[in-house]
Amino acid sequence: MTELPKTFDPADIESRWYAHWEANGLFRPERPDATPFTIVNPPPNVTGSLHIGHALDNTLQDIVIRYERLRGKDALWVVGTDHAGIATQMVVERQLNAQQQKRTDFTRDEFVAKVWEWKAESGGTITGQLRRLGCSMDWANERFTMDEGFSKAVVKTFVELHKRGLLYRDKRLVNWDPHFRSAISDLEVETVETKGGFWRFRYPLADGVTLADGSDHIVVATTRPETMLADMAVAVHPDDERYKAVIGKEILQPITGRRFKIVPDEHADPALGSGAVKITPGHDFNDFDVGKRAGFKAGEMLNMFDADANVVQTADGLIPDRFLGLHRFKRDGVDGAREAVVAEMKALGLLVPHVTKDKEGEPVEADFEPRTIQTPFGDRSNVVIEPWLTDQWYVDAEKLAVAPMQAVRDGAIEIVPKTWEKTFFNWMENIQPWCVSRQLWWGHQIPAWFGPKRGFDNEIADISWSTEDVPFVALDEDDLRAQLKEYYGEAAEFVIVGDEEEYLERDTAISGNQKLADENANRIALYRDPDVLDTWFSSALWPFGTLGWPEQSDKLSRHYPNDLLISGFDILFFWDARMAMQGMEFMGEAPWKKLYLHGLVRAADGQKMSKSKGNVVDPLGLIDRFGADALRFFMAAMESQGRDVKMDEKRVEGYRNFATKLWNAARFLQSNGVTASTSHEAPAAALPVNRWIIAETVATVQAIDTALAELRFDAAANAIYHFVWDQFCDWYIELTKGAMDDETRAVAGWAFDQILVMLHPFMPFITEELWHLTGNRANALIVAQWPQALAAVDTDAQAEIDWLIRLVSAIRTARTELNVPPGAKLPMVVRDAAEETHRRLDRQGVALARLGRVESLTFGEPPAGGAAQIVVDEATFILPLAGVIDIAAEKTRLAKALAAAEKERDGLGGRLSNASFVEKAKPEAVAKAREDHAEKTAEAERLKAALERLG
Repeated sequence: MTELPKTFDPADIESRWYAHWEANGLFRPERPDATPFTIVNPPPNVTGSLHIGHALDNTLQDIVIRYERLRGKDALWVVGTDHAGIATQMVVERQLNAQQQKRTDFTRDEFVAKVWEWKAESGGTITGQLRRLGCSMDWANERFTMDEGFSKAVVKTFVELHKRGLLYRDKRLVNWDPHFRSAISDLEVETVETKGGFWRFRYPLADGVTLADGSDHIVVATTRPETMLADMAVAVHPDDERYKAVIGKEILQPITGRRFKIVPDEHADPALGSGAVKITPGHDFNDFDVGKRAGFKAGEMLNMFDADANVVQTADGLIPDRFLGLHRFKRDGVDGAREAVVAEMKALGLLVPHVTKDKEGEPVEADFEPRTIQTPFGDRSNVVIEPWLTDQWYVDAEKLAVAPMQAVRDGAIEIVPKTWEKTFFNWMENIQPWCVSRQLWWGHQIPAWFGPKRGFDNEIADISWSTEDVPFVALDEDDLRAQLKEYYGEAAEFVIVGDEEEYLERDTAISGNQKLADENANRIALYRDPDVLDTWFSSALWPFGTLGWPEQSDKLSRHYPNDLLISGFDILFFWDARMAMQGMEFMGEAPWKKLYLHGLVRAADGQKMSKSKGNVVDPLGLIDRFGADALRFFMAAMESQGRDVKMDEKRVEGYRNFATKLWNAARFLQSNGVTASTSHEAPAAALPVNRWIIAETVATVQAIDTALAELRFDAAANAIYHFVWDQFCDWYIELTKGAMDDETRAVAGWAFDQILVMLHPFMPFITEELWHLTGNRANALIVAQWPQALAAVDTDAQAEIDWLIRLVSAIRTARTELNVPPGAKLPMVVRDAAEETHRRLDRQGVALARLGRVESLTFGEPPAGGAAQIVVDEATFILPLAGVIDIAAEKTRLAKALAAAEKERDGLGGRLSNASFVEKAKPEAVAKAREDHAEKTAEAERLKAALERLG
């Protein structure tokens, strides 16, 4: 046993113990016969660094896994990182840009090689930071969503979903990010309020048609005038009397000269603007639906932008050349398509001005009505998202959602807190097809190849070709060739060209050269789909792909389904729901038995943390200042189901002080000859104080077990905190000072050992250090045995010591409130005491005299004069104060303080009873007033009680 240093230094022990645990395989001890317990971490982006949300999420997971490991389970915490397609490609492209290079200077394979180089050099930042937090993950089997085994699972999933008709290619509108030149998910779009406008234009009616009022035009309004270059209809409500007569008639689009019909659709709101809406199905999600209802096929819808959101010619060739090449918006001082369209409509006299009045009441005209527009932005690129019509791969999420919803209804998946079930069902019941393709180079390339669509005859020489390509989805080259032979015939030969551009160039060259055509008569060219899969597609396989699927193994059958998933509620649909879909589709059962959704970590004032607000808290900085244990305990203590965590550095500092309190308690025990316990079971004890601490230890074990079974992290943390700080350090040590016999040393050593084990999931570093400094241990604490709440509880001893604590606490409170000098010893007179109280006073008289600074103890009536009176249970304990304090002066002081506290209490109460204040004041101001009112109410009650004690 080593003598403990005087001060506790977290930095000195954290790296040392983490390295020991990992090097000795203690995160995954060999327990093949033990009950398995499995969790997987939400894989952080390989580009990421530890933020405060990671600290919360991973702390909670580590508490659970350390707890289950201590309980003897075969505890597996699967760890890995996500390849983060867009984010990683963005990082590497920025590096290239800094060297005056760009991605397209390289071939695809060369660029991907550079990404792998970056990962080898810089991709492990966050895994190192998770180690600093103390996360006891199975690093020996760390996974990466792009590693060979996991990539095999991704390809298998894609191919199987395609075979089952649950994955298909379709032309639809997507959220297109012009910065990344890729589709992104709805969940990766942030809607931001921006300043915009509402333009009104006159669209002429064709063929001399007029409205009932004689007008030869319809007025349409739009927030996006540039898209009129791809207009395909004008919609009016079918019941709008103004337009019934012209439904089915044609509009003459002023700039393009395109003729299109007026269609009836309930999307048009008669009460909004003119009641007529221009329909651009290729660039608006609502218009896309209107266009489908109007009979347009997706392939017929006009697309007027390229991947960079510059104007390109539409299929009908009607956009004037002067608009081609313009960006959709003004940028770098150059007008874009929006400005050009508005200017031309204005020049044609077809812009309806927005009229307001100036201060003098004179009319003022403007080109548009200012509006606040809900504008979609890419969450990473921060550019406006363009609804764009393109061919993508989709998963039939509606069908895949059926099984997970039933699993939640049946209880196969338990969502905690249960209040999130409603949100889960609402999203799943209204789920849209999941676009899983992304136009990137980094990621899992889609296992699909395109070749020319064959004709009606099976003989290769008689194939009649079309310009439409057909996809072949295959597991590998052998699978691909088998499909090609079946489709094109045994005589066919195949050439895989680089990409679609090379494919088209080859086709053009052959079609213009008879000799080449003859040479390649039986050679079919194909190209691979250049797109990659959405990263959420691969991470949806995490609970079983990390366990070796699609290969069957003991590890897979033993650890699937996982026992628990802990995640932030903000990725419920990004990740959790998709794991449920894929797990039930491919494994036949839910991926985890329980899903725990925690809140966000917010700034101290409740605001969401963001770099722009400057309120982001760095968890590594907190670890540097207070230690990982303090930060972890803060996260656990503040994690209350269904609520966000408000960051409070003072609380973190307070838990650092808690660690110091534990350290000092260990030093005190060591200085009094207390050593590590030799028994897992509680020692025999005769003294009430020892029987009491044994009972309190057992009660704390029970409380933690109950709390963690219910995933009440705050309740578990508060149970061990209260026990360590109050019962053990404040009372047990105080009660046993100067009375350390062999029994007490044995009990104290046993109780302290139980504290270290119970506290270990929350504060692993200090507990492991003290475990070894307080005794010669055969094993590390991380693999010790969890306390068993089986010791006989002595309720009589509990009641006696609880009584003593209440009495001493009341004496100390009275002395403080009445300004009794700290060093003064007072006589005590006891009145109305029952026999049990007499016996307790006999047994605990020495402790009472020392802790309450009681000089003498008598029974009966007190002497005349002022006195403090304390009632505990049936007895009254009287402390005569004559000659100790100036009673009259003390009464005056207390009365004055009481009046001031009551005045402030009543003033705050008046503000809070004012409905106008509660409704109109800032929420934080109302909360502060309530807090202050409660504080002043409690202060007034204390002062009143103190005054009453003086009689």
